[in-house]
Amino acid sequence: MPRPPSARTKPASTSVGPLTPHLFTPTAERPLRAKQHTLATDTRVAPHSHAWAQLAWSATGVMRLTAERGTYLVPPSRAVWVPPGIEHAITVVETAELRTLYLHQRPGRCGPQRSDTVGSDWRHCRVLEVSELLRALMLALPTGPDGASPSADELAREKLIAPLLADELKRAAPVPLGVALPQDKRLRALCEAVLDDPTRHETLADWSRDVGASERTVARLFRQDLGTSFVQWRQQVLLARALSLAARGTPMGQIATELGYASPSAFSAMVRRSVGAPPSRFFASA
Repeated sequence: MPRPPSARTKPASTSVGPLTPHLFTPTAERPLRAKQHTLATDTRVAPHSHAWAQLAWSATGVMRLTAERGTYLVPPSRAVWVPPGIEHAITVVETAELRTLYLHQRPGRCGPQRSDTVGSDWRHCRVLEVSELLRALMLALPTGPDGASPSADELAREKLIAPLLADELKRAAPVPLGVALPQDKRLRALCEAVLDDPTRHETLADWSRDVGASERTVARLFRQDLGTSFVQWRQQVLLARALSLAARGTPMGQIATELGYASPSAFSAMVRRSVGAPPSRFFASA
């Protein structure tokens, strides 16, 4: 059981609009576009959507991408696939060099390759492993915007990289990480507060008071809207936060302490229950 942490002050956040997606529109001629932005901790990119698919990845740092029904914490070892038309927002957890890939989607298709159909798993947001090859290809793609007049060499390089990157993305292993979000407004407010600071309170009763609802009401909403208990849901939040800490090289003992666990063994037991593997194995590629 996590223990209550000491009180702490959360820094103010900075809100920005969509990061010029219109300057990187993918087309049939240039089906894979890439852009780069470095954003400071606690920067929040406003909710927005695109007519094309997106792969969100941070070469350094950690970000959180939130869509209508889920939120995903993304260290450099992971990326999030966002299908066309899905509204999403980004919060920078730790100063991040964002690499965003935009993928042109043919009518009736959804996925990294031309043969992917609309009925595939690519219709939903999903977390993917980032292999060494996928990482290298994403870093190698030109990141100039429309109107920048790319050279013939840059265009030729993009045409060579794009199909190999799409194939590697197709092969990327999905990771069962992501935290479901509810539709109910009160429960949504509570869940977002937990995501921002998961160790501020220890009990559901304390969290419920913050949103002006009874513990019994909130427990019922968790079961009805998310099909899980608060304890199980919060464990997924803590697991995602632990992954981001592991990506920084934080020792397991320190991660357990920061997440409010009384001992490393208590934290290890939570990880085993959640993913069926010890922390040493689960966080090995973080």
